[in-house]
Amino acid sequence: MTFAAGLVATLALPSYATNPNRTSETDLVSGRQLAKQSGDQEFVAGKDVVAAELDRDTFKATSSATLLRRAYATQFASYTGPSAADFLKNPAHPAFSLDAVFSTALQYRGVPYVFGGADPSGFDCSGFIMFVYAQYGVSLPHSVHAQDQIGTHIAPADAQIGDVVVFNDDSHDGFYAGNGMILHAPYPGARVRVQKLWTSDVHFVRFGI
Repeated sequence: MTFAAGLVATLALPSYATNPNRTSETDLVSGRQLAKQSGDQEFVAGKDVVAAELDRDTFKATSSATLLRRAYATQFASYTGPSAADFLKNPAHPAFSLDAVFSTALQYRGVPYVFGGADPSGFDCSGFIMFVYAQYGVSLPHSVHAQDQIGTHIAPADAQIGDVVVFNDDSHDGFYAGNGMILHAPYPGARVRVQKLWTSDVHFVRFGI
């Protein structure tokens, strides 16, 4: 009965589990019918019958967030346009206003965070602010602390969209987006985005006045 059990297991294999050297299913079924007609109690498979080898399919999913990050990285990594220094020599937007500054900054949503980055191939927080303000002829250093020192401090109630939000420990800054929101280059692995301010331990500075 050992061979019979093995046969049942072989016949139960799915249709895709095939081996080019195995005897066809039709031959096996015919042999089984022959054994039944002859009254034999067991069916002995020929030596040319081999067990099919099953290969488990593998599938690796890529999240939509990962695909989006790759797309943004590809889009901005090839940037060859003007630097902040170039814009200071020839401002792209000579007519300054906070609304205009913020509108320009919004164009860079999706740029990946790069430590030390100061152009659309990758920004860090202060590099992002420096690059955008340079387009309006406003020269800023590439440093949160230094930007904080030269900006005009304003009361939270007077803050406008386009002003700069600075964390009180000078660890981070970004554009004020109104309604308690910030537009910023957050951290490695993230990209420029608008989000709710997660702390009240901040103050506001204004440039261009």
